[in-house]
Amino acid sequence: MPLATLDTTSPIARLTLNRPESRNALSLELLTELHAHADALHRLPPESAPTVVVLTGAGRAFCAGMDLKEVLGNPDRARELLHTLATLTLKLRTLPSILVGVVNGPAIGGGCGLVTVCDVAISFTDNKLGFPEVDLGVCPAVVAPWLVRKIGPGRARQVLLMGGLISGKEAFDTGILTHIAPTAADLPTLSEQLVQRLATAGPAALRATKELLNQLDGSYDHALLSRAADLSADVLNSPATQETLRKKLGA
Repeated sequence: MPLATLDTTSPIARLTLNRPESRNALSLELLTELHAHADALHRLPPESAPTVVVLTGAGRAFCAGMDLKEVLGNPDRARELLHTLATLTLKLRTLPSILVGVVNGPAIGGGCGLVTVCDVAISFTDNKLGFPEVDLGVCPAVVAPWLVRKIGPGRARQVLLMGGLISGKEAFDTGILTHIAPTAADLPTLSEQLVQRLATAGPAALRATKELLNQLDGSYDHALLSRAADLSADVLNSPATQETLRKKLGA
């Protein structure tokens, strides 16, 4: 079974994290498949590229973040996974299509980072999102540049340093989400209305506007993301963090 699926029915494509039994946690294998799908989308000529790409998760979760069990006690794996995540966020951000996050369930850590990469993101009021990395002794450096671009440095400082989780309503009020549905039951209808509305706009106008916005907010800064991945890996691989994770994970 594929860990990520891509339906490229034009003008709307749907990219789905498909590891529901693990709440779509970001293993290296899942990230590798997401990279392959992102590359496939980038290779499409403008005339056949989707206007909108929907990013969502299979099952009850959007994404539980990095698969910490996979990197526990494996420093090389941890560094590879973090760099793979960092480059994926750049590939997703720079898709010429409008990227819409349909946050169908909890979006935690790196999963919430994927939400911040999206151009538009919708969830429901009592969903759970956030960046609890510091609570685990982990540094959220890879997602930090995207969160700063999304909600500004002041709010991002508060969100990342405080850790923990917030509700969908709080994520909307903070600016992590751009749209909010009253309940989970309302999300499919409202998200589809949002996607269809975007799909009716002029594709060339959307591409040009997104390209300019990416230039204006520094979204193409690959070197920053690489440094962030190294910083996260250094903290994650430290003895203190490894011991904290062993206790938290019961390993």
